[in-house]
Amino acid sequence: MKKFRLPGLDCPLCAQRIEDGVRNVEGVSSVSIDFGSLTMHLEASDLPRVRAAIGKIEPSVRVMAIEGLPQDANEELSCRSLEAGGGKVRGTDLAASDLSLLRKDLILIALAGLISAAAFIAARLPAATPFPWLPAFLYIAAWGLAGYDVILGAARNILRGRVFDELFLMGIATLGAILIGQYVEAVGVMVFYKIGEALQERAASRSRASVRGLLDLRPDTVRLRRPSGWELCPSSQAAVDEVFLVLPGERIPLDGIVLEGESLVDCQALTGEPRPRRLGLGDPILAGTLALDGALEARAVRLAGESSAARIAELVENASHAKAKTERFISRFARIYTPAVVAAAAILAFVPPLFGLESLAGSVYRALVLLVISCPCALVISVPLGYFGGLGGAARRGILIKGGTVLDALARTKTVVFDKTGTLTKGVFAVRHIETASSATSVDEVLELAAAAESRSRHPIAASIREAARNHGLTDGTEDEASGVRELPGLGVVATLGTRRVLVGNRALLVQEGIAMPEVEHPGDRPPLSARSSRDDGGTQVLVAANGAWLGTLYIGDEAKNDAAATVVALERLGVERCVILTGDDEIAGLSLGREIGIEEVHAGLLPEDKLSRLEQILAETTAKGGTTIFVGDGINDAPVLARADIGAAMGAGADVAIECADLVIMTDEPSRIVEAIERGRWTRRIVMQNIVASLAIKAVFISLGAIGVAVMWEAVIADVGVALMATLNATRASRAKFPG
Repeated sequence: MKKFRLPGLDCPLCAQRIEDGVRNVEGVSSVSIDFGSLTMHLEASDLPRVRAAIGKIEPSVRVMAIEGLPQDANEELSCRSLEAGGGKVRGTDLAASDLSLLRKDLILIALAGLISAAAFIAARLPAATPFPWLPAFLYIAAWGLAGYDVILGAARNILRGRVFDELFLMGIATLGAILIGQYVEAVGVMVFYKIGEALQERAASRSRASVRGLLDLRPDTVRLRRPSGWELCPSSQAAVDEVFLVLPGERIPLDGIVLEGESLVDCQALTGEPRPRRLGLGDPILAGTLALDGALEARAVRLAGESSAARIAELVENASHAKAKTERFISRFARIYTPAVVAAAAILAFVPPLFGLESLAGSVYRALVLLVISCPCALVISVPLGYFGGLGGAARRGILIKGGTVLDALARTKTVVFDKTGTLTKGVFAVRHIETASSATSVDEVLELAAAAESRSRHPIAASIREAARNHGLTDGTEDEASGVRELPGLGVVATLGTRRVLVGNRALLVQEGIAMPEVEHPGDRPPLSARSSRDDGGTQVLVAANGAWLGTLYIGDEAKNDAAATVVALERLGVERCVILTGDDEIAGLSLGREIGIEEVHAGLLPEDKLSRLEQILAETTAKGGTTIFVGDGINDAPVLARADIGAAMGAGADVAIECADLVIMTDEPSRIVEAIERGRWTRRIVMQNIVASLAIKAVFISLGAIGVAVMWEAVIADVGVALMATLNATRASRAKFPG
């Protein structure tokens, strides 16, 4: 899938026409054009043919590769494609281009206004003036100067067989006004239309620029340690484990781990955190964040193209192409609406005179008013711009939402289902207490066997067991001691240690192996590893068995995240009817966490397939009520559930496969951002519906007034431009909204 910018694309209907035209080109597998971001996603076997097709549809649109050059870099592109030198396009370049076009439009509008003023004065000169034709000439000149691109665009489209668009409506309406002698109205309509278009484009450009800033977070260069010293290199050349340097005031170019130095780091652009964080030795740093007051030496842990900033850019770019049902409906509606309006205007212009009900000039004038007011611009631009703003506003807060469809689904959330470990808890484990099967079995033996069996596991619980063994002067196990190690998802670990077959996991693992569990468990011969000694303290139970006999149980504690309880309260405040915990952990740990944070419905001891079947039940129950279900998780075993949920939400610090399967990614790792995501979904949906209802209602009123001859062309154009501008400005609120969550 290749990605392209489309500078020069100034009309949402044009975007739809290009998308429809390219879709019909031979060799095109998929194409998606988003007017909000002015981007095209394309999968095609014949790029030159696609470019030629775009050149025929909209010659003013350029096609610019976002990353690198097209497959045939030597090819001359018919639609003025790659800028000289090609390469990556940055948002600032496009913002400058937008501003240049706006200045040009405003200059032409100003000149047209001056010529109109001269025409107005000339029209009031004495009748004996030697140039009686001068006022009409000046008005026509002003009309042509203000609307030359509208007239040329309409004529070009007519020659290509595309008659029914906004350029045709505005061109034929103002030309008709000139033909019936309404010069002032023809010029005024065109000038007001152009002013409205310029203001709309300015508002849209600002919205796009605010999101493009997210795409420019990652610096293009990095200081890498070389034998000769620090060398400034392209970020793309940095390899994993290379050491790089960040100076105060610079953006961090790569994801890494701090090796030396300390600095306040501003993460707001990436995660939306309001306050800088003090980071130093051993702390992770993210590409796109800003070092404020100190230099940092760090080791790269990811390539530049795989960094957090690159991931955000990728998700934001892709999100705008996942269109909501409302966007698709509006595009289809516009295709039918415009021809219907033209047909109605033709009937209004010529039918009444045929029956002697009105003069031809009067009926034609009313038809022209109808054409002016009926332009579908307000709907076609404001709806996708609203979704685009909602996606961008969320991304600036560290909430990456993969498309308008997800925003719509968020607005209808009635159930939120959480994974436990790493999602609602910090995932920082410690062994709190150990019980043994009998006095003949020591705590040391149980702990040492567990540490050795878990020596190859990267799971946080395994790490806590090895750390506890080290803290008690025991070996933490080495990979050489354990053989035949098998990790069983949702169950635990099986390993061979010498002559002993050791199992470390949950009760389901021991039951599966046919190992009996005594009803009475004896405390170990060593004091508990912490003051929290009760087996009912909510710790995760890890059972240890060897050669078919249970030896003991480790109780491992994990803390709830600081905002977990507040998240549940906020969800209830939003009207979310049901909060659920699905966990593979044991029932004691699951219920304890549920009590702590305020979730009553807890399903524990679930294997990955059990989580999926339980979620299926919850989905069916929620869908029956007309709502959607969010599942929030972070692990590899959560991937199937994330993919199946109406909305899968992954923690940014979680497994890559979980992030890929999710519809929403929380970069800050805070469950409370789920609350904000729901609020943003509802807010965006509200704005979109406001625009649809207001635009249709106002247009319906003025169409009716124009049809009966009450509204004049001035009022029609002010209503049309005003509605479009109002809807555009309202749409930009989606990106600026702030929520306490």
